[in-house]
Amino acid sequence: MRIAVAGATGVVGAHVVRLAADAGHDVAPLSRATGTDVATGAGLADALDGADAVVDVLNVSTQQTDVAQRWFRRTTEHLSAVARHLVTLSIVGIDGAASGYYAGKVAQEQALAAGPAPWTLLRATQFHEFPGQMARRLGRGPFVVVPAMRTATVAAAEVAAELVRLAEGPPQGRVPDLAGPQDAELADLVRAELAVQGKRRLVVRVPLPGTEGRRMRHGLLPGPDARRVGPTFDAWLSSR
Repeated sequence: MRIAVAGATGVVGAHVVRLAADAGHDVAPLSRATGTDVATGAGLADALDGADAVVDVLNVSTQQTDVAQRWFRRTTEHLSAVARHLVTLSIVGIDGAASGYYAGKVAQEQALAAGPAPWTLLRATQFHEFPGQMARRLGRGPFVVVPAMRTATVAAAEVAAELVRLAEGPPQGRVPDLAGPQDAELADLVRAELAVQGKRRLVVRVPLPGTEGRRMRHGLLPGPDARRVGPTFDAWLSSR
């Protein structure tokens, strides 16, 4: 079958492309370099001609609520207008999010459900790569200031494998969440990441104010019906 991938160069997207190709599928990465712009819709109809499914793992780097909402809503509407089966990745625990990036993902889910294409929605927890990203973004001299947050990080390759499996099947609506095997505090994961890198930096855990801060402190954690898959964060660190 032919599987198109929106966001093919991202953390999960690169795994989706590789795993889908390894499974024998004809993979079509969607990018501006190949004449396709999901944000404007340019080239999409031609790029998706003959595609049995589209895996949407697009991302945008912003915490501005209106920017995130507008971007995720627009890209989803463009994909839904031409996809035969749209498989979208979202985030565990974003229900009711009213601001920032998570509000953008809520808008994406709403656009997916309202769109014309048959769809499948998978929510996953943050990836094992997330603590390392936080260490790079939030480092200030000898310190790394990390928001207080409970999570159950999961290997990006496992998320990608599930997305490929879902793309191979019929549209299912929202499917059970996917998470890693262990709940943990983000600050502890960042410390473990830095230790593996041999970097001596003080990790400062800071509770964020407001509704979103409380959401993060209580945990963007999966419910009892979620699928928990390995490896653990420590095993993943050791295998890199």
